[in-house]
Formats: sequence, C-alpha cells, structure tokens
Amino acid sequence: MAESDSSKINIRLHIYDTEIMVRVPREEEALYRKGSELINELLNAYFSNFKGSKSDKEITYFAMIDLALRLERQLDRNDTQPYDDILSKLTSEIENALDKK
Repeated sequence: MAESDSSKINIRLHIYDTEIMVRVPREEEALYRKGSELINELLNAYFSNFKGSKSDKEITYFAMIDLALRLERQLDRNDTQPYDDILSKLTSEIENALDKK
C-alpha cells in the first residue's frame, strides 16, 4: 500500500473558476494538466458564446458533451477490429489455399 501511495502526487488544477486538488499517479501528471487545459479551453469557448443565454450548468454540460464526442471519435478511429477480422479471413483463405496444394 505504501508503494502505491508513493507513486502518487497531489496536484492543484485550475478548472475554469475553481481550484481542484487531485491525487494522481506521478507518471500521469502531465496528462492531467493537459486535460485541464483542454477543459478550460472548451469551457472558455462555450461560456464566451452562451453566457447570459444559458445557465452555467448547461454550458458546462455542453463542454462535457464536446469532450465525450471527441473521445468517441478517437475511439472509433482507433478501432482495429475490422482490420483484425479482414486479416483473420485472409489468413484463413491463405491457409486453405496452401493446404490444397
């Protein structure tokens, strides 16, 4: 248990108008900081466009939806299953052709 605690550090992230303390794995600190920068960019963009016409909660949800869509698009782009299926089919066909000789 002490080993896992020593591999984590406390960092402070500034998200829009709030300071958040989080305990993160040391090797992922940069990812957390980049993530908070992206969140701030999105929140700033949405707040500049919708402040006054939408509630802060709705604007935050817009940013969350934007992040979720970006994640889903990235996951779809990295989906290797169709390629794996084609390779398996081609491998099977090659093996069948070699067995017939």
